[in-house]
Amino acid sequence: MKDLMIFDSTLRDGQHAISHQLTTEQVERYCRAVDKAGEYVVIVGHGNGIGASSVQVGISGTPDLELLAVARKELKQTRLGIFLLPGFGTIANDLAPAMKLGVDLVCVAAHCTEADVTQQYIKYVAELGKEVYGVLMMYHMTTKERLLEEAKKMVSYGAQGIIIMDSAGASTPAMVKETIGYLVENLPVPIGFHAHNNLGMAVAHTWMALEVGARIADGTIRGFGPGAGNCPIEVLVALLKKMGYQIPVDLNILMDVSDQIVTTFMKKLLEIDSITIASGLAGVFSVFTLPVKRAAERFGVDPREIFMELGKRRVVGGQEDIVVEVAMELAKHKKQ
Repeated sequence: MKDLMIFDSTLRDGQHAISHQLTTEQVERYCRAVDKAGEYVVIVGHGNGIGASSVQVGISGTPDLELLAVARKELKQTRLGIFLLPGFGTIANDLAPAMKLGVDLVCVAAHCTEADVTQQYIKYVAELGKEVYGVLMMYHMTTKERLLEEAKKMVSYGAQGIIIMDSAGASTPAMVKETIGYLVENLPVPIGFHAHNNLGMAVAHTWMALEVGARIADGTIRGFGPGAGNCPIEVLVALLKKMGYQIPVDLNILMDVSDQIVTTFMKKLLEIDSITIASGLAGVFSVFTLPVKRAAERFGVDPREIFMELGKRRVVGGQEDIVVEVAMELAKHKKQ
Protein backbone atom coordinates (compact mmCIF):
# COMPACT_ATOMS: atom_id res chain seq x y z
CA MET A 1 0.00 0.00 0.00
CA LYS A 2 2.31 2.73 -1.28
CA ASP A 3 -0.38 5.39 -0.98
CA LEU A 4 -0.84 4.82 2.77
CA MET A 5 -0.44 8.09 4.66
CA ILE A 6 0.83 8.07 8.25
CA PHE A 7 -0.51 11.05 10.20
CA ASP A 8 1.70 11.47 13.28
CA SER A 9 -0.21 13.12 16.16
CA THR A 10 2.44 12.51 18.84
CA LEU A 11 3.07 16.23 19.35
CA ARG A 12 -0.65 16.95 19.49
CA ASP A 13 -2.64 14.10 21.08
CA GLY A 14 0.35 13.19 23.21
CA GLN A 15 0.07 16.58 24.86
CA HIS A 16 -2.98 15.33 26.81
CA ALA A 17 -0.78 12.86 28.70
CA ILE A 18 1.46 15.63 30.07
CA SER A 19 -1.08 18.44 30.53
CA HIS A 20 0.02 20.16 27.29
CA GLN A 21 3.54 20.91 28.57
CA LEU A 22 5.74 20.03 25.58
CA THR A 23 8.64 22.44 25.15
CA THR A 24 10.25 23.90 22.03
CA GLU A 25 13.36 21.84 22.76
CA GLN A 26 11.34 18.60 22.84
CA VAL A 27 9.47 19.46 19.64
CA GLU A 28 12.73 20.40 17.92
CA ARG A 29 14.41 17.13 18.89
CA TYR A 30 11.41 15.04 17.87
CA CYS A 31 10.91 16.66 14.48
CA ARG A 32 14.59 16.50 13.61
CA ALA A 33 14.69 12.78 14.39
CA VAL A 34 11.44 11.76 12.68
CA ASP A 35 11.75 13.91 9.54
CA LYS A 36 13.39 11.18 7.43
CA ALA A 37 11.11 8.35 8.57
CA GLY A 38 8.68 8.69 5.68
CA GLU A 39 5.58 9.81 7.58
CA TYR A 40 3.13 11.99 5.68
CA VAL A 41 2.67 14.70 8.31
CA VAL A 42 3.60 15.60 11.88
CA ILE A 43 0.80 17.45 13.68
CA VAL A 44 1.85 19.94 16.36
CA GLY A 45 0.04 21.95 19.04
CA HIS A 46 -2.23 21.83 22.07
CA GLY A 47 -3.98 18.50 22.58
CA ASN A 48 -7.36 20.06 21.80
CA GLY A 49 -5.94 21.89 18.81
CA ILE A 50 -4.37 25.27 18.23
CA GLY A 51 -5.95 28.03 20.26
CA ALA A 52 -7.34 25.62 22.86
CA SER A 53 -5.06 26.63 25.74
CA SER A 54 -7.47 27.50 28.56
CA VAL A 55 -8.36 26.75 32.15
CA GLN A 56 -11.16 24.48 30.96
CA VAL A 57 -9.03 22.02 28.98
CA GLY A 58 -5.49 22.89 30.08
CA ILE A 59 -3.07 25.78 29.67
CA SER A 60 -0.15 25.16 27.31
CA GLY A 61 3.35 25.27 28.70
CA THR A 62 4.49 26.81 25.40
CA PRO A 63 2.28 28.75 22.94
CA ASP A 64 1.27 26.85 19.81
CA LEU A 65 2.95 29.29 17.44
CA GLU A 66 6.31 28.87 19.19
CA LEU A 67 6.08 25.09 18.87
CA LEU A 68 5.08 25.39 15.21
CA ALA A 69 7.95 27.74 14.40
CA VAL A 70 10.48 25.26 15.76
CA ALA A 71 8.83 22.31 14.02
CA ARG A 72 8.81 24.21 10.70
CA LYS A 73 12.58 24.64 10.83
CA GLU A 74 13.17 20.92 11.41
CA LEU A 75 10.59 19.33 9.08
CA LYS A 76 12.14 19.42 5.62
CA GLN A 77 10.82 16.17 4.11
CA THR A 78 7.67 15.78 6.19
CA ARG A 79 4.63 18.05 6.13
CA LEU A 80 3.84 20.20 9.14
CA GLY A 81 0.24 19.92 10.28
CA ILE A 82 -2.13 21.40 12.84
CA PHE A 83 -5.43 20.33 14.38
CA LEU A 84 -8.26 22.80 14.98
CA LEU A 85 -11.54 22.52 16.86
CA PRO A 86 -13.99 25.33 16.06
CA GLY A 87 -14.88 27.03 19.32
CA PHE A 88 -11.32 26.75 20.58
CA GLY A 89 -9.31 27.94 17.59
CA THR A 90 -10.23 30.94 15.45
CA ILE A 91 -9.17 32.02 11.99
CA ALA A 92 -7.84 35.44 12.98
CA ASN A 93 -5.98 34.51 16.16
CA ASP A 94 -4.82 30.98 15.42
CA LEU A 95 -5.31 29.63 11.91
CA ALA A 96 -4.08 32.64 9.92
CA PRO A 97 -0.87 33.08 11.94
CA ALA A 98 -0.17 29.33 11.73
CA MET A 99 -0.54 29.36 7.97
CA LYS A 100 1.87 32.31 7.73
CA LEU A 101 4.42 30.24 9.65
CA GLY A 102 4.33 27.66 6.87
CA VAL A 103 1.85 25.00 8.00
CA ASP A 104 1.20 22.58 5.12
CA LEU A 105 -1.85 20.68 6.32
CA VAL A 106 -4.82 21.34 8.59
CA CYS A 107 -7.20 18.89 10.26
CA VAL A 108 -10.48 20.61 11.15
CA ALA A 109 -12.46 18.57 13.67
CA ALA A 110 -16.00 18.44 14.99
CA HIS A 111 -18.26 16.13 16.97
CA CYS A 112 -19.55 13.41 14.65
CA THR A 113 -22.91 15.12 14.05
CA GLU A 114 -21.74 18.73 13.86
CA ALA A 115 -19.76 19.13 10.63
CA ASP A 116 -21.56 22.41 9.90
CA VAL A 117 -19.28 24.25 12.35
CA THR A 118 -16.21 23.42 10.24
CA GLN A 119 -17.37 25.14 7.05
CA GLN A 120 -15.59 28.49 7.31
CA TYR A 121 -12.35 26.88 8.52
CA ILE A 122 -12.15 24.22 5.83
CA LYS A 123 -13.00 26.75 3.12
CA TYR A 124 -10.39 29.16 4.43
CA VAL A 125 -7.59 26.59 4.21
CA ALA A 126 -8.78 25.21 0.86
CA GLU A 127 -8.83 28.71 -0.65
CA LEU A 128 -5.20 29.17 0.44
CA GLY A 129 -4.34 26.09 -1.62
CA LYS A 130 -3.23 24.06 1.41
CA GLU A 131 -4.22 20.52 2.31
CA VAL A 132 -7.24 20.28 4.59
CA TYR A 133 -8.94 17.24 6.12
CA GLY A 134 -12.24 16.95 7.93
CA VAL A 135 -12.25 15.04 11.22
CA LEU A 136 -15.35 13.49 12.80
CA MET A 137 -14.85 12.68 16.49
CA MET A 138 -16.64 10.21 18.79
CA TYR A 139 -17.97 8.34 15.77
CA HIS A 140 -19.54 5.60 17.91
CA MET A 141 -22.25 8.07 18.96
CA THR A 142 -24.03 8.04 15.60
CA THR A 143 -24.83 5.82 12.61
CA LYS A 144 -22.72 5.22 9.56
CA GLU A 145 -25.42 6.88 7.46
CA ARG A 146 -25.25 10.07 9.54
CA LEU A 147 -21.44 9.98 9.41
CA LEU A 148 -21.66 9.87 5.63
CA GLU A 149 -23.98 12.91 5.60
CA GLU A 150 -21.59 14.87 7.82
CA ALA A 151 -18.53 13.77 5.83
CA LYS A 152 -20.18 14.87 2.57
CA LYS A 153 -20.65 18.33 4.05
CA MET A 154 -16.94 18.53 4.84
CA VAL A 155 -16.03 17.40 1.32
CA SER A 156 -18.37 20.04 -0.12
CA TYR A 157 -16.53 22.67 1.94
CA GLY A 158 -13.21 21.57 0.40
CA ALA A 159 -11.90 18.75 2.60
CA GLN A 160 -9.49 16.49 0.71
CA GLY A 161 -10.03 13.56 3.07
CA ILE A 162 -12.06 12.48 6.09
CA ILE A 163 -10.61 11.07 9.32
CA ILE A 164 -12.86 9.13 11.68
CA MET A 165 -11.84 9.30 15.34
CA ASP A 166 -12.57 6.59 17.87
CA SER A 167 -12.07 9.22 20.55
CA ALA A 168 -13.27 7.00 23.40
CA GLY A 169 -11.65 3.75 22.31
CA ALA A 170 -15.18 2.33 22.18
CA SER A 171 -14.94 0.47 18.87
CA THR A 172 -15.36 -3.20 18.09
CA PRO A 173 -13.86 -4.82 14.98
CA ALA A 174 -17.33 -5.08 13.43
CA MET A 175 -17.96 -1.35 13.97
CA VAL A 176 -14.70 -0.39 12.29
CA LYS A 177 -15.17 -2.75 9.36
CA GLU A 178 -18.76 -1.69 8.72
CA THR A 179 -18.28 2.06 9.20
CA ILE A 180 -14.99 2.58 7.39
CA GLY A 181 -15.97 0.23 4.58
CA TYR A 182 -19.23 2.13 4.10
CA LEU A 183 -17.48 5.51 3.94
CA VAL A 184 -14.81 4.21 1.55
CA GLU A 185 -17.55 2.95 -0.78
CA ASN A 186 -19.50 6.18 -0.74
CA LEU A 187 -16.94 8.99 -0.64
CA PRO A 188 -14.53 10.13 -3.38
CA VAL A 189 -11.75 11.14 -0.97
CA PRO A 190 -9.30 9.19 1.22
CA ILE A 191 -10.65 7.94 4.55
CA GLY A 192 -8.58 7.77 7.71
CA PHE A 193 -8.91 6.22 11.15
CA HIS A 194 -7.63 7.45 14.52
CA ALA A 195 -7.84 4.81 17.25
CA HIS A 196 -7.65 4.96 21.03
CA ASN A 197 -6.46 1.94 22.98
CA ASN A 198 -8.94 1.73 25.88
CA LEU A 199 -9.89 -1.85 25.06
CA GLY A 200 -6.47 -2.87 23.74
CA MET A 201 -7.53 -2.82 20.08
CA ALA A 202 -5.96 0.33 18.62
CA VAL A 203 -3.51 -1.46 16.30
CA ALA A 204 -6.02 -4.13 15.30
CA HIS A 205 -8.72 -1.58 14.55
CA THR A 206 -6.38 0.62 12.51
CA TRP A 207 -5.31 -2.43 10.53
CA MET A 208 -8.96 -3.35 10.01
CA ALA A 209 -9.69 0.14 8.70
CA LEU A 210 -6.83 -0.18 6.19
CA GLU A 211 -8.01 -3.62 5.12
CA VAL A 212 -11.41 -2.22 4.12
CA GLY A 213 -9.95 0.66 2.16
CA ALA A 214 -8.81 3.44 4.51
CA ARG A 215 -5.67 5.21 3.30
CA ILE A 216 -4.81 7.28 6.36
CA ALA A 217 -3.56 5.84 9.65
CA ASP A 218 -3.51 8.48 12.39
CA GLY A 219 -1.59 7.55 15.53
CA THR A 220 1.26 8.44 17.83
CA ILE A 221 4.72 7.07 18.52
CA ARG A 222 4.59 4.69 21.49
CA GLY A 223 0.84 5.37 21.68
CA PHE A 224 1.61 8.65 23.50
CA GLY A 225 -1.81 10.11 24.29
CA PRO A 226 -4.67 10.43 26.77
CA GLY A 227 -5.87 7.55 28.93
CA ALA A 228 -4.64 4.24 27.53
CA GLY A 229 -3.15 6.09 24.58
CA ASN A 230 -3.43 5.87 20.81
CA CYS A 231 -2.44 3.47 18.08
CA PRO A 232 1.37 3.20 18.40
CA ILE A 233 2.65 4.01 14.91
CA GLU A 234 5.80 1.91 15.15
CA VAL A 235 3.82 -1.18 16.18
CA LEU A 236 1.33 -0.68 13.35
CA VAL A 237 4.11 -0.23 10.79
CA ALA A 238 5.88 -3.36 12.07
CA LEU A 239 2.65 -5.35 11.72
CA LEU A 240 2.00 -4.04 8.22
CA LYS A 241 5.52 -4.84 7.06
CA LYS A 242 5.26 -8.34 8.53
CA MET A 243 1.99 -8.80 6.61
CA GLY A 244 3.61 -7.78 3.34
CA TYR A 245 2.38 -4.21 3.01
CA GLN A 246 4.79 -2.21 0.85
CA ILE A 247 5.06 1.09 2.72
CA PRO A 248 7.93 3.59 2.37
CA VAL A 249 8.34 4.15 6.10
CA ASP A 250 11.60 3.55 7.97
CA LEU A 251 10.63 1.39 10.93
CA ASN A 252 14.06 1.64 12.56
CA ILE A 253 13.80 5.42 12.79
CA LEU A 254 10.35 5.15 14.34
CA MET A 255 11.56 2.62 16.90
CA ASP A 256 14.57 4.79 17.79
CA VAL A 257 12.31 7.82 18.26
CA SER A 258 10.03 5.70 20.44
CA ASP A 259 12.82 4.38 22.66
CA GLN A 260 15.09 7.40 22.83
CA ILE A 261 12.81 10.43 22.61
CA VAL A 262 9.14 9.78 23.36
CA THR A 263 9.95 7.89 26.56
CA THR A 264 11.57 11.10 27.84
CA PHE A 265 8.28 12.97 27.29
CA MET A 266 6.25 10.59 29.42
CA LYS A 267 5.56 11.04 33.11
CA LYS A 268 4.67 7.35 33.24
CA LEU A 269 4.33 4.51 30.78
CA LEU A 270 0.87 4.11 29.29
CA GLU A 271 -1.25 1.24 30.49
CA ILE A 272 -4.74 -0.14 30.13
CA ASP A 273 -6.23 -0.01 33.62
CA SER A 274 -9.71 -0.30 35.06
CA ILE A 275 -10.39 3.39 34.52
CA THR A 276 -9.42 3.44 30.84
CA ILE A 277 -11.42 0.26 30.30
CA ALA A 278 -14.42 1.95 31.91
CA SER A 279 -13.94 4.90 29.56
CA GLY A 280 -14.04 2.58 26.56
CA LEU A 281 -17.08 0.68 27.83
CA ALA A 282 -18.94 3.90 28.61
CA GLY A 283 -17.97 5.49 25.30
CA VAL A 284 -16.56 8.60 26.98
CA PHE A 285 -13.76 10.67 25.43
CA SER A 286 -10.37 9.40 26.67
CA VAL A 287 -9.36 12.96 27.59
CA PHE A 288 -11.78 12.73 30.55
CA THR A 289 -9.48 10.23 32.30
CA LEU A 290 -7.46 12.74 34.35
CA PRO A 291 -10.44 14.92 35.39
CA VAL A 292 -12.32 11.76 36.42
CA LYS A 293 -9.40 10.51 38.51
CA ARG A 294 -9.08 13.86 40.27
CA ALA A 295 -12.82 14.10 40.98
CA ALA A 296 -12.96 10.51 42.24
CA GLU A 297 -10.17 11.17 44.74
CA ARG A 298 -11.67 14.49 45.83
CA PHE A 299 -15.15 13.13 46.51
CA GLY A 300 -14.24 9.58 47.51
CA VAL A 301 -16.14 7.76 44.77
CA ASP A 302 -15.30 5.04 42.25
CA PRO A 303 -13.97 6.59 39.02
CA ARG A 304 -15.57 3.77 37.04
CA GLU A 305 -18.97 4.82 38.33
CA ILE A 306 -18.25 8.38 37.19
CA PHE A 307 -17.43 7.14 33.69
CA MET A 308 -20.58 5.05 33.47
CA GLU A 309 -22.74 7.99 34.49
CA LEU A 310 -20.95 10.26 32.01
CA GLY A 311 -21.65 7.65 29.34
CA LYS A 312 -25.36 7.67 30.19
CA ARG A 313 -25.34 11.44 29.78
CA ARG A 314 -23.56 11.12 26.41
CA VAL A 315 -20.98 13.78 27.27
CA VAL A 316 -18.54 15.00 24.64
CA GLY A 317 -15.26 16.92 24.68
CA GLY A 318 -15.63 20.36 26.18
CA GLN A 319 -18.05 19.18 28.87
CA GLU A 320 -15.37 18.33 31.41
CA ASP A 321 -17.10 20.54 33.99
CA ILE A 322 -19.82 17.86 34.28
CA VAL A 323 -17.29 15.47 35.84
CA VAL A 324 -17.33 17.28 39.19
CA GLU A 325 -21.13 17.50 39.12
CA VAL A 326 -21.41 13.73 38.60
CA ALA A 327 -18.84 12.97 41.31
CA MET A 328 -20.71 15.17 43.79
CA GLU A 329 -23.99 13.42 43.05
CA LEU A 330 -22.42 9.97 43.44
CA ALA A 331 -20.85 11.00 46.75
CA LYS A 332 -24.21 12.30 47.98
CA HIS A 333 -25.97 9.04 47.10
CA LYS A 334 -23.16 7.08 48.76
CA LYS A 335 -23.85 8.84 52.07
CA GLN A 336 -27.59 8.15 51.96
